[in-house]
Amino acid sequence: MKEEIAQIFRESADLKLRFIRQNAEALAQVVRMIVQAFKSGNKVLLFGNGGSAADAQHLAGEFVNRFLIERPPLPAIALTTDTSVLTSISNDYGYVDSFAKQVKALGKEGDVAVGISTSGSAANVIKAVRVAKEMGLKTVGLAGNDGGELAKVADIAIVVDSPVTPRIQEVHITVGHVLCEMVDRMLFQHPA
Repeated sequence: MKEEIAQIFRESADLKLRFIRQNAEALAQVVRMIVQAFKSGNKVLLFGNGGSAADAQHLAGEFVNRFLIERPPLPAIALTTDTSVLTSISNDYGYVDSFAKQVKALGKEGDVAVGISTSGSAANVIKAVRVAKEMGLKTVGLAGNDGGELAKVADIAIVVDSPVTPRIQEVHITVGHVLCEMVDRMLFQHPA
């Protein structure tokens, strides 16, 4: 059993190293995009389903509260947390509109919308990213596998090239932590 556990850790570490070799520049672009949004008084909207919903909430919490340094709160909203909004939209219009209607209500030009989907094919995430683009928000697709439709519609696609959902999620949360740390550094430790 110990060897099987070690193998899971090796797979996770190997995937993260392969991922960053392929995505370092795109990740840096997302950091700059978020920094610019915060500097301009805009916010970040995050959304996804299941584990990706948990990641959206986790990252919103890191921005709003703090990450590693004491600093002012940063405006980020997870569109996955208001059960009354989610269930009323899903009941009246269908689940595919669960995030798009919230983007319409809360988003404004200059905000950043981060859609998270391990498959890259979550219809409600893709629709929300399309709506965000139409409204003038900057869009990021955080996906897995080949990126799916999400990678095609987002301004910047960050794709974890793996078919294994738990390994994709492990990279996604590392990406989220990198975004939080680098945004903090650029805004508060090395402001330009």
